[in-house]
Amino acid sequence: MGRVAELAGVSVRTLHHYDEIGLVRPSARTAAGYRAYAAGDVERLREVLGYRRLGFGLREIAELVDDPATDAVAHLRRLRGLLLAQRERAAAMVTALDRELEAREMGIRTTSEEQLKVFGPQLYEVIGSAYPATRRTEPRIAERIWDALGDARTVLNVGAGTGSYEPQDREVTAVEPSAVMRAQRPAGAARCVAAGAERLPFADGAFDAAMAVSTVHHWPDPVAGLREMRRVARRVVVFTYDACDPGRRERFWLTRDYLPEFAGLLTDWPSLADLTRAIDGRAEPVLIPWDCADGFFEAHWRRPEAYLEEHVRRAVSVWTRVGPEAERRAVAALGDDLASGRWAERNRDLLALDAAELGLRLLIA
Repeated sequence: MGRVAELAGVSVRTLHHYDEIGLVRPSARTAAGYRAYAAGDVERLREVLGYRRLGFGLREIAELVDDPATDAVAHLRRLRGLLLAQRERAAAMVTALDRELEAREMGIRTTSEEQLKVFGPQLYEVIGSAYPATRRTEPRIAERIWDALGDARTVLNVGAGTGSYEPQDREVTAVEPSAVMRAQRPAGAARCVAAGAERLPFADGAFDAAMAVSTVHHWPDPVAGLREMRRVARRVVVFTYDACDPGRRERFWLTRDYLPEFAGLLTDWPSLADLTRAIDGRAEPVLIPWDCADGFFEAHWRRPEAYLEEHVRRAVSVWTRVGPEAERRAVAALGDDLASGRWAERNRDLLALDAAELGLRLLIA
């Protein structure tokens, strides 16, 4: 027990407490008869400590690690997703503090409300407040999604955000865990429930169809979320991307030439085969029109100057996730290449294209 405590960075007393409450019990014995941790015990302890350091209470942790539907790999993916979300929040906080420092250097004092937003529940606004202005429904992509919904009359929109792509001619129920995003939904939008994709508060087969648009990459456990969608609906439609497409980063000049850090965001991301298998469906490619109205990460592939705009970048989580240093370097280099004509020379073939294939996929089951 002492060796495990040393390796895990916790006290022996903590391990004794976990043993007493049945959270992590050493199940092996040494030759001398001392209780010891078997490999499975260590794996469980790793999960417990991961959730604990993310701020979960012990009762919540017990429910998570005892979930019979979640294996070790699923726990790792969930923990990774939660840690990425934590990193995004920290990066957003750094961005907000950098802005205040720049303002103060110019003699500008921020208001009390602005100062408190850095640490309050409004922090998500740092990366989400631009959504209504830049993240709109792209009609050509919406048509593909709505066609895939078929004859469904009741539709669950998972990770609904501000309500883009919700069909107006069907009965829609939205699910969105972020209070800030829920608050930005327009008047008259569909009823929105506060919940995460991995635990949808609905009965089996409650909906004709479930849809998810540009949200799966934010989920702590994408495969579990997709399985939940399959559980509550007879049809599933998901707009996402193929992270394992070997040519995706090379085809998109932004990640190839300016933002190599993007590759690090895809580590351990489920393959397209994993995602389609989770819903027992198929994947279809979705081309991005050159004048795409929805400002997701790849949308401006033929309009590079858009990436120089702060409000465009703030509505895309990639920029927050790579961090402010990488963002500043990429934007500066792109600006220089646009001014010198190097970007146009390097990417002149793009100007003749009306649509580009950059790894976006529609999953249908």
